[in-house]
Amino acid sequence: MSDLRFEQVGLGADAVDYLAAWNLQRDVHAGVVDGSRPDTVLLLEHPPVYTAGKRTEPHERPADPGGAEVIDVDRGGKITFHGPGQLVGYPIVTLPDHVKVVDYVRRVEEALIAVCADFGVVTARVPGRSGVWLHADDPSVGTRPERKVAAIGIRVSRGVTMHGFSLNCDVDLGWYDRFVPCGIADAGVTTLSQEVGRPVTVSDVLPSVQRHLTDLLGWGPYVATPDYEPRPDPGRTPRIELLTP
Repeated sequence: MSDLRFEQVGLGADAVDYLAAWNLQRDVHAGVVDGSRPDTVLLLEHPPVYTAGKRTEPHERPADPGGAEVIDVDRGGKITFHGPGQLVGYPIVTLPDHVKVVDYVRRVEEALIAVCADFGVVTARVPGRSGVWLHADDPSVGTRPERKVAAIGIRVSRGVTMHGFSLNCDVDLGWYDRFVPCGIADAGVTTLSQEVGRPVTVSDVLPSVQRHLTDLLGWGPYVATPDYEPRPDPGRTPRIELLTP
């Protein structure tokens, strides 16, 4: 079992500016690399902000960001949104020799799948697309497409992870109408609140997130949730959305 520390940096009215959180990540990362800090997961909310990963194309940026900043970042992947009502987690952890980067991403996804299950929401992975997804509705009961409830984008430097995940709890989905999330136009975005039909807040999910990340980032064996059907990202060869030096 890993010795994992959780730090709640700023939630609700204390939401943390993205650039300030990025600087904090760098400081924590340096400490984990040199051994002066334990593996740490930063948990927080951001004010509205769009972050553009290394594969973001110019046309994918929001033409009207609604007053939110658009910030270029050093993780993999495309553009995404962070804002109030969304739990953001930055695991800054040393990858053991036996854990490959893809396995680390899968472990974070598995932890979030378990969090969703705690709230009665059935999710899984979609091979070719990172993150945590709900299956499309059966045509006999609804018309909603596959939809993402949690996004993942990471960087690994000197064997230690940065960036991480976002879990939509009760975030305003109107922000997602201003761009194509992660460059995927044939799927949707959702929240836990929308799926269960009642408010589910960031505070509500924190205990579950901490429990399941502690389990999955303990690096022991686990049984993976069966995947949904593959849905490669349009116009690209499937791969994990990450950046390594």
